[in-house]
Amino acid sequence: MRRTKIVATVGPASDSPDILQALIRAGVNVFRLNFSHGNADEQRQRALRIRELAEQAGQHVALLGDLQGPKIRLRKLPGDSIQLKKGQKLILDTAMADSEGNEGHIGVDYQPLAESVEAGDILLLDDGRFRLVVESVEGSKVYTRSESSGRLKSRKGINKLGGGLSAPALTSKDLEDVKVAAELALDYVAISFPSNAADIEYARRELNKAGCIAEVIGKVERAEAVADNATLDALIEACDGIMVARGDLGVEIGDANLIAYQKLMIKRARQLNRVVITATQMMESMISNPLPTRAEVFDVANAVLDGTDAVMLSAETAAGEYPVETVEAMASTCVGAEQSPSIRRSGHRMDREFTSAEEAIAMGAMYSANHLQGVKALIALTESGRTPLLMSRISSGLPIFAVSSHQTTCNRVCLYRGVRPVYLDTSTFAKEEMIEGVIAHLRDKGLVNSGDTVVFTHGDNVGVGGYTNTLKIITV
Repeated sequence: MRRTKIVATVGPASDSPDILQALIRAGVNVFRLNFSHGNADEQRQRALRIRELAEQAGQHVALLGDLQGPKIRLRKLPGDSIQLKKGQKLILDTAMADSEGNEGHIGVDYQPLAESVEAGDILLLDDGRFRLVVESVEGSKVYTRSESSGRLKSRKGINKLGGGLSAPALTSKDLEDVKVAAELALDYVAISFPSNAADIEYARRELNKAGCIAEVIGKVERAEAVADNATLDALIEACDGIMVARGDLGVEIGDANLIAYQKLMIKRARQLNRVVITATQMMESMISNPLPTRAEVFDVANAVLDGTDAVMLSAETAAGEYPVETVEAMASTCVGAEQSPSIRRSGHRMDREFTSAEEAIAMGAMYSANHLQGVKALIALTESGRTPLLMSRISSGLPIFAVSSHQTTCNRVCLYRGVRPVYLDTSTFAKEEMIEGVIAHLRDKGLVNSGDTVVFTHGDNVGVGGYTNTLKIITV
């Protein structure tokens, strides 16, 4: 069984029932609804269609709503684009409206820009394709000199090298989209461009206010978020998981520095018991080609070897020509990387004290499974999914079956590395029949076989979350 999960973005290339069905068969575990594109009705239709197709396929998948966030962008340009030349002077003006201006004077939709920059600062446009040096600031106008040539299009993003352009964590559009996320009972909501833990805490309050039960994924894409280890750790701990969003982050800190931060973020997320998604351009060439490059294969494999819970596809499945083939290629790459013996053992928390019985049981279960000969699987009877999450922080080659009577929990654990959800209505079992009933269900589904040794965890108070306190080693 593939342990690393796949997140696929839904878009025009993958909207049809046939393609979505094929993507589920190919191995998509989480579908990303990108609220930067499409309206609320389109997202509703996509979410309902995916839920229906997953049920028909007998599969659990999670839905992740990705909020647009306060992306700092150019306004609509005259003629929809301008031609830039190296050495050309260009004025960025926050007082200018859409479609106003000319080749040397264009609008920006970020009002504090003039107060946020000074002479000598570097502004990066369109994911770093254009580099502007700030020469002076006057009122609403930022006078720059271009160090790049090419055609600059409308609505492209703006970053400041080293960070420093910040905006509120949620825009008015995001607050409306949060209501849609609540209505659709999305499993995860991704917060774009948080600078620190306070941004995540604010977003969580707004989600709760809207009645949204989704877990929070913080997208790490600002230089401020990785300014120091304390800031990064606090942001990770404020989330239920993070996304290593390599596009904007790479622009702000430089691609040469990005790989070290990617490895650090994956490591710290796992150590702090949070899930982690690695994203951006993982198989970019497959937007228009049926096979990935070897560099892309190695990129995905490297994230798998580092312990990421999931790898994500964006335009590859949203707008690409080969969405299903891309998922198949990514799944094959993950399985190949997971054969490495180096990622099947872990010293995680061997020298730490645990803060709860649940964590002690989860760590003890993984240690037993990894060191006792003949163990075939771990089975966690779970209400919230917390115990299998803790288990999944330990490297192993063994499957972790999260058995739950809650569909929400089954969907949520789709993002956890190495965890497979199994729905079972345990209310039909008497307490003394519970373990036997669960194992019989797994055996009937072909997930375990007679004679297998399994590690089983549960709580004495069945039906109550957070009370896992029992570990048993059982022969099926």
